[in-house]
Amino acid sequence: MIEARKFKPSNIIVHVLLIILVLINLFPLYWMITFSLKTNDEILGYSYKNEAGERILVPPNHVGLPNHWEWSNYEEAMNTGNMGQYFVNSLAISVSVILITVIASFMATYALTRLVWKGRKVMNKFFMLGLTIPIHAAIVPVFTILSKLKLLNTYAALIFPYAAFALSMGILISVGFMGDIPYDLDEAAFLDGCGVWKIFIRVIAPLMMPAVATVGIYTFLQCWNELLFATIFVSSGKYRTLPVGVQQLFGQYTTRWGPIGAALTIATLPTIIVYIFLSKRIQDSFIAGAVKG
Repeated sequence: MIEARKFKPSNIIVHVLLIILVLINLFPLYWMITFSLKTNDEILGYSYKNEAGERILVPPNHVGLPNHWEWSNYEEAMNTGNMGQYFVNSLAISVSVILITVIASFMATYALTRLVWKGRKVMNKFFMLGLTIPIHAAIVPVFTILSKLKLLNTYAALIFPYAAFALSMGILISVGFMGDIPYDLDEAAFLDGCGVWKIFIRVIAPLMMPAVATVGIYTFLQCWNELLFATIFVSSGKYRTLPVGVQQLFGQYTTRWGPIGAALTIATLPTIIVYIFLSKRIQDSFIAGAVKG
């Protein structure tokens, strides 16, 4: 006979606390979606006069579901706010930065950990020094360099700085994965006539695929939500990204909060999709990089 599971009071308490924690974390997402479907009157509250001439105050509806579902807020955000173009710009920049960061970090990690050459330890410390420098502390020198290279108001004005600042973290993550690959594979490939490049491309790179998800997600979150570089280095609407586009929706005198909520939802959607489809892969990659074989 299968013994019935016994629920201990401590287990029940743990599950209740976890459910409460999940609800707390999901509430901002619920609030943002419902916020994007409300009118300004519903968000801020309004007043009107009844038949007796008395002024009735209607309090704002911050938490509840919309009284009238304003799907036109999304249409206004996409058309008037030009969120569609900004979304494409952010996606193109993010994909380019991820590709550059993954390839460069894998190659740098291979040179720092698998090859023996003078100064590699100093170079490794140099790369790790990048983790201690805040990305926004380099605005002035980066702006000067981009200005002299005539790269301002281009995709490159964001792609190159984002990739450069993501490289240190990419190397740090890649070192753990590459350390799990036995050196015997390098020696066997060398005896078969492979050079440095062939060993990296045919042996090391395929075994580093689990690290792509980890490096990619860190890089994606860093460049997708970045605002200051995107505001300073790009002033043309043609290359503007989503965070800057959302900022442009705020009016000088009046602000339509519904379309702003819709724009925020559009900007957050890719992050949620990435989490839903890659969360298991990222967890597996962390385990693979932490366990030494």
